[in-house]
Amino acid sequence: MKQYIVDAFTDQPFSGNPAAVCVMDYWPSDQALLSLAAENNLSETAFLVKEEKGYHLRWFTPETEVELCGHATLASAYVILNHIEKDWTELVFQSLSGPLEVKRHGELYQMTFPSYDLQEIPVTDEMEAAFGYRPSKAVLGLDLICIFDSEELVRKMTPNQELLAKLPGRIQNASALGQQTDTVSRSFAPKLGIPEDPVCGSAHCQIADYWASHLGKNHLLAYQASKRGGYLDCKVQEDKTIQLSGKACLVAISQLMVEL
Repeated sequence: MKQYIVDAFTDQPFSGNPAAVCVMDYWPSDQALLSLAAENNLSETAFLVKEEKGYHLRWFTPETEVELCGHATLASAYVILNHIEKDWTELVFQSLSGPLEVKRHGELYQMTFPSYDLQEIPVTDEMEAAFGYRPSKAVLGLDLICIFDSEELVRKMTPNQELLAKLPGRIQNASALGQQTDTVSRSFAPKLGIPEDPVCGSAHCQIADYWASHLGKNHLLAYQASKRGGYLDCKVQEDKTIQLSGKACLVAISQLMVEL
């Protein structure tokens, strides 16, 4: 079985967010999928099996299966549309988050994701201790988004992973208004075994929703200020779904020598 390594939300190798993509004929056991994801030790490994209505897509961190992952969906679409179904320009993935539509527009891959209800919650001393700086605001959906007063704080913070893991939300995000983009963010996921996710698409379903409301605009350019860095084109649509677009580039194709 082939395994593809794709950098997502970038057009330059060794930047953006790397994902492993495996296209299979059938589903192995969950333990086998988890073992390979742990072996890869990337933030996400995507597994796909073709079905009557497209492809079924699942995502695994080194420690667990997750219900939604943006960058590995982008990487999977890149593999399917460039290496498997070369005459297709769009596809629908069946997933734990329902059908996910992806369309190719030149070098951009446009994905439609669900949105999540966001509720403002009190800023706490625990948040300040975890991030190293006190947020000015906090909102909670599937993930926690802590808003900070400057891009500089978001870029230079070194959060305490143990304390982050005690905060609410699947992923803990730090976000601020950007100087060259609408927003600059970082995403930390110690609960999923990922100290920092280089570019987190699923978190931007909520980050984009928050900033769109705050800025009074539905189309945003976001930057993830991790060491690798990456750009996301975000649009909050009238039906409240989130359209995320980005580029991707292939880094490697390998042959797995084990049976899953």
